[in-house]
This record gives sequence, structure tokens and C-alpha cells, in this order.
Amino acid sequence: MTIATSPHSSPPSPSRAGRSRPRPCSQRRAERAVLGRYTDHAGRPREVIARPGYAGSVLVLDRDARTLADRRLVAHLESDEPAGNAELVCRHYLSDPRGRWCRPVSPEDLRAPKSSIAPSSELSAAVEHGPLVDRESDDLARSVSGLLDRHRRHIYRLGFVHSRLSIPELRWLCCEPGEPGRQRRPVSVREVVASLESYEPVRALTNDALRRYRDDSTVSVAILRAEAERMNVSHIVLNRALRHAVLRAVQTQGMSMSEVALRCGRIKYDARGNASGETSWLARRIGISPEGGEREPTPWVHSDVLALIARSGLGISPREVELG
Repeated sequence: MTIATSPHSSPPSPSRAGRSRPRPCSQRRAERAVLGRYTDHAGRPREVIARPGYAGSVLVLDRDARTLADRRLVAHLESDEPAGNAELVCRHYLSDPRGRWCRPVSPEDLRAPKSSIAPSSELSAAVEHGPLVDRESDDLARSVSGLLDRHRRHIYRLGFVHSRLSIPELRWLCCEPGEPGRQRRPVSVREVVASLESYEPVRALTNDALRRYRDDSTVSVAILRAEAERMNVSHIVLNRALRHAVLRAVQTQGMSMSEVALRCGRIKYDARGNASGETSWLARRIGISPEGGEREPTPWVHSDVLALIARSGLGISPREVELG
């Protein structure tokens, strides 16, 4: 490596020649935090970085690469999200210059935990400064950030689709990670919730979008509103918390799947007439084994069955395994 020196500088001493000086840990961390670089419309170099946030969360920021100022929030990831989500957010953020939107970083972003910075606030800030998507283009995936499903197979985000109506429809859209140019397909609110196995932030983003376009006659939200209402009144609920409770009881309390099923009244008999719990029924209800003819377990269970397994099988209140 060539070391540039000024005419008035002395050459490096022999004792230091041939070996590089270790960089400070903070500098190495900063370099590793750079996720991507680009040049803005004014020719200024910018970079996307990841930096630690409150309580283990991660802030994905867009900043001026020269001054390290003009920081803008791309995404605020919770501490339990997969490590690769920051890179994924950056990749999709940079893939479409027209959809490269982010708001200035506020002091609350640095001080408050992610849970108190609701996704709804991010969407409200987005639509306050402009439309959620560019209605004049065919790009249907502009939003604050996408939601990656639990299997890392799909990304979901709100956007417009052109249907038989004369105005665009606001819907949840699904696309493949790493393929930003691929056409997005509309999906239901329930499908997005199932893919994430979580009601939030889908519910908050949906409600904010419905409020934003409630009185906008140039956008149709009829389908999105109907899907959200059906979700709110449905007796088919997520089984993730129930699954965790059953597995925890098996691992830490010495219970067996058969015992839990027996307590629920699900009994099977072998050829000799010996009774045991129907573990296959329990495994399907808590999302471990797929239903007959299906390839993957279902993330759903009827609320009555959830209550039965919680009260009779585990001896706990159903409220402890209900997801809000």
C-alpha cells in the first residue's frame, strides 16, 4: 500500500514501516455498518447505514456520505428481528430511486424504544409529505418500508393496484425479496398477518392508510376496509402464543403432548385398547403439523379451541395465549 505524504512530512519510521496501525473499534464498527451507497439527484454521495437504537433495536439511516449529516430514517427494526433485515431494507430502498422516501431523524427515534414509535407514525409522516405511492407510474410498491415474513420469502407493503374501477385501489401487495422489479400481487390483510404470524404492524399500517384516504374520492379503500373489519371480528385467531405455551410446558414442566391432548378430551386407543392423547390433533391445532392435504402448518386456530387447550390442557387463562 502506498502512503501519500506531503513535501514537509517525514517518512514513516522503520519501526512502523510494513505494518498498519490498528483502527479504533468504533471506526471498524462504523465501516461495517454501511449497508449501501448511491448518488442523489444533485450528484451528492449518500450512504445507508445501520446503527444501534434503543433497547437493542436497529436504525437504518440515509445520510450524506461526506458530511455524515442530513440523516433520514429509512426503517426502525426491533431487537428481535433477523440480523439480515437491515440489509434487506437497504436493498429494496435503493432498488427504486422514485420510491426512495424517508423522513428526517427525530430525537425520539434515538431515545424511545421501537414499540413506542408505532409504524402508524411512520406511515402518517409519509402520507403527510406526499402520496403513499406514485399514482402516475406503474410502481406499486412504494411505502415507508416492507414487512418481511417469518420465512424470509416475501415482502409485503401497501400500494395501489389498477382494477376494473376508474380509480386505483389501495391494497396490501406481495413481492419476492431480491426481485424489486417483479410484478406485485394483491393479497388480503389476513394473508399478510398469517405470513408474519403477528397482527402488528399490519393492523396499525392498515388503519392509518384507511384514515388517510377515508375522504379521498380518487382512491378506493373498500376492499382494504372490508378485509380489516373481517379480521377484527373473526373467531379464527393466530396460534403462535399458544404453540409457544404448549412447547414451554413440555420442555420445562415435564408435560407431554399426549397429556395435554388427553386433558382436552382428545383420546385415541391402540390395538390393545390402551388410551393415549391424540397428539396429531394437538400438533395441527398449534401449528406444528400441517392439516390433511396441506404442505405447511396453519398459523390459525379457532378461539374456542384455543380456550380449550389453554384452560383444560395447560391450566392457564386463554388471555395468556391470545395475541392482541
